[in-house]
Amino acid sequence: MLLVLMLLVLVLPYHIVSQKSSINCSINDDPFPIPHNFYQPGDLLIGGIASQVVYFNNPPSFLEHPAHMVLDEPVSVTKNYQHILALAFAVKELNENQNFLPNISLGLYILNSYSLGRMTFKATLSLLSAQQKLAPNFTCDNRQKVIAVIGGLISETSAHMASILNIYKTPQLTHGSFSLTKADKQQFSFIYQMVPDDTYQYKGVVQLLHRFRWTWIGVIAMDDDNGNQFLQRIVPLLSENSICSAFAYKLPKVTYLKDLTELIVKQAEWYPVLMDRKTNVFFVYGEPPSMMAVRLSLYLAPFVLLPPLCKVWIVTSHWDFESFSFHKISDTDSLHGALSFTVHSNQPPGFHKFLQTIRPSWTGRDGFIQNFWEQAFSCSLTCEQEDMKATCSGKEKLESLPATLFEMEMTGHSYNVYNAVHAVAHALHYAHTQGSMHRVLVEDKRLDAHNMQPWQLYNFLRRILFNNSAGETIQFDQDGQLVALFDVTNWVTFSNGSFARVKVGQLDPQAPSGNELTLVEDKIVWHRSFNQEYGQNMDVCVKCPEDHYPSDGQHECLPKVPTFLSYIETLGIILVILAVSFSLVTTLVLGTFMKYKNTPIVKANNRSLTYILLLSLLLCFLSSLLFIGEPGYVTCLMRQTTFGLIFCVALSTVLAKTITVVLAFMATMPGSHMRRWVGKKLAYSIVISGSLIQTVFCTLWICISPPFPQMNMHSQPKIIILECNEGSATMFYSVLGYLGFLASVSFTVAFLARKLPGSFNEAKFITFSMLVFCSVWFSFIPSYLSSKGKFMVAVEIFSILSSGAGLLGCIFFPKCYIILLRPEMNVREQIIRVM
Repeated sequence: MLLVLMLLVLVLPYHIVSQKSSINCSINDDPFPIPHNFYQPGDLLIGGIASQVVYFNNPPSFLEHPAHMVLDEPVSVTKNYQHILALAFAVKELNENQNFLPNISLGLYILNSYSLGRMTFKATLSLLSAQQKLAPNFTCDNRQKVIAVIGGLISETSAHMASILNIYKTPQLTHGSFSLTKADKQQFSFIYQMVPDDTYQYKGVVQLLHRFRWTWIGVIAMDDDNGNQFLQRIVPLLSENSICSAFAYKLPKVTYLKDLTELIVKQAEWYPVLMDRKTNVFFVYGEPPSMMAVRLSLYLAPFVLLPPLCKVWIVTSHWDFESFSFHKISDTDSLHGALSFTVHSNQPPGFHKFLQTIRPSWTGRDGFIQNFWEQAFSCSLTCEQEDMKATCSGKEKLESLPATLFEMEMTGHSYNVYNAVHAVAHALHYAHTQGSMHRVLVEDKRLDAHNMQPWQLYNFLRRILFNNSAGETIQFDQDGQLVALFDVTNWVTFSNGSFARVKVGQLDPQAPSGNELTLVEDKIVWHRSFNQEYGQNMDVCVKCPEDHYPSDGQHECLPKVPTFLSYIETLGIILVILAVSFSLVTTLVLGTFMKYKNTPIVKANNRSLTYILLLSLLLCFLSSLLFIGEPGYVTCLMRQTTFGLIFCVALSTVLAKTITVVLAFMATMPGSHMRRWVGKKLAYSIVISGSLIQTVFCTLWICISPPFPQMNMHSQPKIIILECNEGSATMFYSVLGYLGFLASVSFTVAFLARKLPGSFNEAKFITFSMLVFCSVWFSFIPSYLSSKGKFMVAVEIFSILSSGAGLLGCIFFPKCYIILLRPEMNVREQIIRVM
């Protein structure tokens, strides 16, 4: 019997393994999949829980399905989209490194939590399930598995995630603050924290208050479990350090639509408490819900006839200066001079360039970008525009957004996401190269990253030690917390709602006790109405953003005004009237010549070339309209090339007419062999070959370095010039130079032929026209180079119109005069005699 049992023990595992691969995947699809997701396949997946989209929904009800209790329009927390891009950038960076994790590709799977507990649970379970399934820890069709999960911007989200991930022994790396008690650490044993414990921040606040001798402060927190926990810890700590709290106020939590009304009603109760003149400093537990409630209250105050709060705000690291799209123009003056212990950040090389490439179509897998793009830029990416939004071009640039909606510099929370991805990758790399411990051997083989289980990765995370691409050391301490600093940030706001971060110090939890906080007081900008007890009221120079300029008193940054040559301004209207007028005159001349095409004066001047020249001049006048209006990609591409090609056809035609005149005269001389050269073939050959050379120049220009629209923020101090960058200056001047060459040749030939007998005296008119043309364009270059902004464009339009008018008037006015006013002269004998 004992022998039979031993044989069963040996055989049974192999039998189970052999049956595992044959399991039939019959799990139904998830009936309510999370719509906002980002999936990128790979051998191993890094999961993410984002706080990117929220719904202002109604309170839970048992009268309808939960899926029907939300509003149709999701609200994008646009600032948080950078967290998603930081994860995608880190995965991309690692996959492109051929020397790191060879033959292993990393993927990502990010789901949205909607800042609701039930949705956070759902998203976490979905990460542990197959794609579009809901069966955690069930492997189906060898789908890629999530090896670790990054997420938890706020403590509540982190706790909800941890309660699920801990059951399935999947490592969780929180990129936001998450304080854990000893009991919590035992319960949530698979957590790694990218932000040091909040206790360090509280000690830093105490040192900050002592530094400035602030001993009477107000404390504000959200009315929830986290806010209560904060108050239970901070109030005794302040008292132990001889700092009195004037009040400890709990803000109502805004979760549902009805809570907005409650917040407005309660504002009349608590706002007078904050206005107490004796309390100049407020310490706020700054998780996003609480700070959003604070900002909303400050924004609504003037509407209910409440005065602004001119206080000093000290905020914990949870906070980032963010706004919803509908809230982006809100007043930020009350938070001017605020101090916060922000999550330390640095700038990985290539991240800024990566952000510049982001467009709605940058990848087909990003399910977050549509809501972000439409709400950040206030436009619509779809054809349905019921809300009367403008249509997105898809070429909007992230750098044009205000910092409350999106920042181009990597924020602290995004930096934590970036480092968390690299930490997971280095743990995999360490397991792949060093995993030889006997308890992780599989069938007498070294542990391989391909067959790594999430619970096995946890121990390798504890051992990592590496320098990231920004040159900073990444490692965890014995409690699973990242060894990191806090930056002390001074928030400087401007009247247009923008802000600047000024780093004025740091908090180092590893420093000796009492020396954790270092501060550069001279760099701090205080609120404009606040004076410290001992006279600390210094200003510091803060560089204005590129799209702003300093006011005359240099105490604020004012937005630069975009400018371009518009159709509705006086200069633009005048140029449009001139272009249209010359076009109509040209059309009339062309019509006249076509009507009288069989008369001697029209025949004598080569009808075909005349029609080509008049059509070219018509298009020249119309092409000037491309230079008016806001520059776009298409108009910038067409402006100079269209003008260069059309004018080249016109000048080539003039040259052909001139050469035809000379050859015709030479053909009439006795014994001349030039008669065979006289005819339409030669004329057409000159026009085609002359235009073909310019076509080559324009094609090379477009292929090598085409023109493109740009915002010139530096040429003039108070305006942003919307202009076309010509791309290759060499090609631009090559096109102009070739036109000058054709004009010079035409002028020379016409000048030499001006005294030919009467029948051929069209050369006289061509000489005058080319003299006007060359004079205009020789004066154009210095005028163009000495002009700025829209006046550069106006100079070029004026040159196009005046040179075209010179050709039209000098060549065709005398002929039209004879055709229309002196028809008795439009006979062959009279033309030969007079002309």
